[in-house]
Amino acid sequence: MTASRTLRVLHAEWTKFRTVRGWVLGSAGALLLTVLVGLLGTAAPAGPGAVAYPRGPGGEAVNDSFRFVHRTLTGDGTLTVPLRALTGLADTGIGRAPVAEVQPWAKAGIIVKESLDQGSPYAAVMATGGHGVRMQYGYTRDVAGPSGEVSERSPRWLRLVRAGDTLTGYASTDGAHFTRIGATRLPGLPRTVRAGLFAASPQAMHDTGTGAGFSPAVATGAFGRPELTGGWSESGGSAGGGPAGGASAGGGPADAWSGTQVGGGAGTSGSYTSTLTGGFTRDPGGGFTVTGAGDIAPVVGGPVMGVGYAVENFLVGTFAGLVVVIAVSTLFVTGEYRHGLLRTTLTATPSRGRVLAAKALVAGGVAGVVGVAAAAVVLPLGESGARDRGFSVLPVGSATEARVIVGTGLLCAATAVLALGVGTLLRRGATAVALVLASLVLPFLLATSGVLPPGASEWLLRLTPAAGFAIQRTLPYYPQVLSVYEPSTGYHPLAPWTGLAVLCGYAALALALAAARLRGRDA
Repeated sequence: MTASRTLRVLHAEWTKFRTVRGWVLGSAGALLLTVLVGLLGTAAPAGPGAVAYPRGPGGEAVNDSFRFVHRTLTGDGTLTVPLRALTGLADTGIGRAPVAEVQPWAKAGIIVKESLDQGSPYAAVMATGGHGVRMQYGYTRDVAGPSGEVSERSPRWLRLVRAGDTLTGYASTDGAHFTRIGATRLPGLPRTVRAGLFAASPQAMHDTGTGAGFSPAVATGAFGRPELTGGWSESGGSAGGGPAGGASAGGGPADAWSGTQVGGGAGTSGSYTSTLTGGFTRDPGGGFTVTGAGDIAPVVGGPVMGVGYAVENFLVGTFAGLVVVIAVSTLFVTGEYRHGLLRTTLTATPSRGRVLAAKALVAGGVAGVVGVAAAAVVLPLGESGARDRGFSVLPVGSATEARVIVGTGLLCAATAVLALGVGTLLRRGATAVALVLASLVLPFLLATSGVLPPGASEWLLRLTPAAGFAIQRTLPYYPQVLSVYEPSTGYHPLAPWTGLAVLCGYAALALALAAARLRGRDA
């Protein structure tokens, strides 16, 4: 009986909504505005030429650019090598000599990689310029190993063990006692893979006086003689990137090793300048010196990405659509107050909480459908148009894109419920609309415009209803990737679902207070 009564109230509120032309047209207008403003907001006339970002196993954009000295491994095997030094050079500008400077996330180590294709699965153990030894895999995963810098007096022995599709990384300070760092499984890893030594360095970040600037940098790893066990090849291709010849390097003849520059370095210093070059050399004792630029990591956006768009850029029209959603949802209750119709509604349905819940379901449901439909239309149109005009679009995985589309609907739905609750509390449409806009849209615009210090901007996005916009963000923070992680460059301090939960909390609070007030006084 209670369920049927609730359904009757819900049906009555839905009938009321769809028979008021202004509310229906307003909802349609919110959808249209979201799409049009999103497309117009990213309709720059021409770009510098789209960059085809390689995609990682999860569909995300990745950097996969490094100097690789490798050979073929068939089946199981182990690679162990001492790293005796890690140094670096950074470009300081046109006409200036590079400076000796190793970047904190510059890296040199050993890697097993499915193929030489960018974006192919890998696992690597490496020493870094400022974060000790690490094991990294999947482009986004980073596991800390022993700390400390590498030098001639304090070398690091690095080891990778392949057993089927499982890779396990180890490190040692003496070459005898190894510490396990971590392990990963690479499903579908072929029997024959490429494995060997590598070096890479992301760009050097420096203060330009007007913000962060980035310049090319390289890293050089000085490796001792590699030790190999398992199914390693006895011959290789040309030694591109280094001189031919040399002594045996453990487990086979010297010419079994090949040098390759993997990738061109989207978003990194993978393309060398005239003063910074990469390559490798062999020493008489069977060791290698490898110099490279670039990174093996996710593309994080921000200044490093250069000119281009992230998925959320095409959803800028959400702000315009939300203004209409807020107005419609507020009028859905304040309009009845103004015309005295709410008293009639409550006479027919004495359960005031049930009436308010039905209104919230209708307003939130309509707004949610508007948000999902708008995002589903504007994203493919915006991405296609941007690429046609020569702009890069940072790709994301299908799960992330689905989260953004569904999340835009949930953002609109939660905002509609918030507006309905505030409208019920204040009973004045204009005041309620202004208050919701001031608490939701204004903090986001202030935080992302760069007019506030980064710390203040982050707190606005954590504590106000504007936290809900995190559900549309696709630029995550990765501590192992150097960039400018600030709201003004597209980053949100909260995880997507956490930010949406903050907005939903405000909406639930407003609705609860509205229900309490509705029960406590006459309509």
